[in-house]
Amino acid sequence: MAYDREDIDRVRERTDLVELAQEITKVRRSGRSVMAICPFHQEKTPSLSIDGARGLYHCFGCGRSGDIFGWVQETQNVGFSDALELLARRAGVTLTQDPDAAKRRDRRERLVDAVDRAATFYHDRLKSSDDAGHARGYLRSRGYEADIVDRFVIGYSPSQWDLLVTHLREAGINDEAMLGAGLASRSKRGNLVDRFRDRLMFPIYDVRGDAVGFGARRLDGDGPKYLNSPETPIYHKSRLLYGLNWAKSEIVRSDESVVVEGYTDVIAMHIAGLPVAVATCGTALGEDHLDLLRRFSNRVVLAFDADEAGAGAADRGFDRSVPGDLDLRVAVLPPGRDPADLVSDGDATTVEKAVADSVPLLQFRIERELAGFDLTEPEARARAVGTAVRLITLHPDPVVRHEYAVLVSRRTGVDLDVVDSSIRRRTSGQGAPPEAAVIERMSAADLAERELLRLLLANDSEIRSLDPGVDMFGRELHRRSYAVIGPAVGALDPGATPDLGAILGSTDTEEHELLRRLAIDDRPLPDATQVVKRLKLSGVERRIETMRTELAGTDPDADPQGYSDRFQSLIALEQQRRELRSRE
Repeated sequence: MAYDREDIDRVRERTDLVELAQEITKVRRSGRSVMAICPFHQEKTPSLSIDGARGLYHCFGCGRSGDIFGWVQETQNVGFSDALELLARRAGVTLTQDPDAAKRRDRRERLVDAVDRAATFYHDRLKSSDDAGHARGYLRSRGYEADIVDRFVIGYSPSQWDLLVTHLREAGINDEAMLGAGLASRSKRGNLVDRFRDRLMFPIYDVRGDAVGFGARRLDGDGPKYLNSPETPIYHKSRLLYGLNWAKSEIVRSDESVVVEGYTDVIAMHIAGLPVAVATCGTALGEDHLDLLRRFSNRVVLAFDADEAGAGAADRGFDRSVPGDLDLRVAVLPPGRDPADLVSDGDATTVEKAVADSVPLLQFRIERELAGFDLTEPEARARAVGTAVRLITLHPDPVVRHEYAVLVSRRTGVDLDVVDSSIRRRTSGQGAPPEAAVIERMSAADLAERELLRLLLANDSEIRSLDPGVDMFGRELHRRSYAVIGPAVGALDPGATPDLGAILGSTDTEEHELLRRLAIDDRPLPDATQVVKRLKLSGVERRIETMRTELAGTDPDADPQGYSDRFQSLIALEQQRRELRSRE
C-alpha cells in the first residue's frame, strides 16, 4: 500500500518511542539514557536501549532493533501499513492512500464491522434473552462466570431464521457484507437467512484484534457439534489461531505458547492462569499456524488428552515441523480429559503440571512407537530400534541424536553402540532407503534450498518465472549444485523436459550425486512461490546475523560513523525480514 513520504515523516516526528515502550514494558531513565525490560525475551535486568531523539531501539540481550514502526510491528505482529495507520491515528495524522488500496481496506472494514456487530448481537442475546436460558445453563455448568463471558465475548445465536439479518440491516449493514463475511446465506427462495442458529457463539479475532469469524457450538438437536465460519476475505482458518489476540503479549513475555484442541480449552487455560493458550479453528495444525507462532515464541507446547485423537494431533504437529526448527513439545493430559474438563472440575493443577512437564515432540513420538512393541522379544526389540532410529535421524543435531540413542538403548535393552551405529549408517545414507537419503533432515532453509533444486530439475514454469539465482543458496553444496543445473535448465523453454541424463551424466562429484538423488524423488513438487519466499527470508536472516556480529565488534566511541551505519543497516534488514514474514 502506497503512502505519502511526508505523512510517514510527520508520524515519525509526532511519536515518542519512549512513551510507546512504556505502554507495554518497564522503562528506566538515567540522564539522557533510557533502558527498558525487553518485551521480546525473558529478562530481569533491562537490556533494551531506546534512543528517543532518533526513535530507535536495540536490545543487547536478544539483538532485536528497529524504529517506531518496527516496535509496533514486533509487539503487535502487524505489517508496516497497519503499524503506520495505528501510529497515525495515535498522532492525529491523516494519511494519503492509494485509491485502489483504500477500496480494498474499505471492503475489509465493512466485513469486520459486520462480524463485530454480529458478535455484539449474539453476546447481548446470551446475556438477556429468554431463549438463551439453556446456553447460559451450559456455561454455568462449565464454571463460566460473567467476567469470562464478557472477556471472550461469548454469545448465543437464536433459533429463528433471520433475526441477525434483520438486526444488521437495521444497523445499515447491506446484504453483500453479510454474505461476504459468512454471516448469512441465501435460501432456495432467494431470501437471506442466518448462517448460525441455536448455537453457542465464540467470536474469532485475528492477531490484530479484528473480529473475523465465529466458532459455533451446537447445544441441542442435529447437525455438526461445531460449525465454523466459511472461508472469506477476512477469515482464513489455516492462518488463524483462536485466542492469539488475547495471548500474544504473554506469549512474547514467557516465550511459550500452548496449543489446545478447542475454544473451551483456550478459555479454560486462561481461567487456570495460563493465558498463553491458542487453538486452531476447525482445522488440523498446519505449517502456517506454526509460522504464526514462531513470530511470538520459540517454544510451542501441544496440550492434548492422551486418547488417539489427541495423539494424532501431536503426530500432525510432528509432520508439520522439522525438529530443531522449533522447540515443539507435548503436554500429555489424563486419558479422556482435556483442559476444559479438568478446569471445570477444579483440577487446574493437573493442566499446569502437564505443561510444565512437557516433553520434546520427538521424544513423545519415539515413546509412542516403542509402546507398540513387545520389548521382551528379541525380534520385536530389533524392529522397535529400527522404527525409533528412523525418527531419530530426522533431527539435524548429532548430539541430540546421540541422547535419543541413549533413551532407546535404555528402553529396549539394546546396546548403545548398536543403536548409535544404526543411526550413523542411516544418516550417512548406508543401508537407508532412497527416499530417506534424499530427504536429509537439516534446517528449514537447507530443506527449502533442496526443494528449489527439485523445482529446477523439473524445469517448473512457476520457478522459472520467479528467476531464482545462486544468491538464493546459503549452503556451499547447494550453490555448486545450482551451478550444474541452473544454466542448463535456463537454456530451455519453461516447462520443457530437461535431458537430465545428458546434464548430470555419471560425473562422480558430490553435487552431481545430490542432483541425481533429487531427480528421482517422486514426491509432489512444492509451491514455488512459498519456497522462494522462505529462501529470501533465510538470506535476510543470514545477513542480519552477519550485521549483528559486525555491530557487536564496533566501538561506538572509537568509530561512531561506522557504528551508526551498521546500526541503520541492521534496522533496514530487520524491516525487510518483517515485511517478508508478514507477506501472504
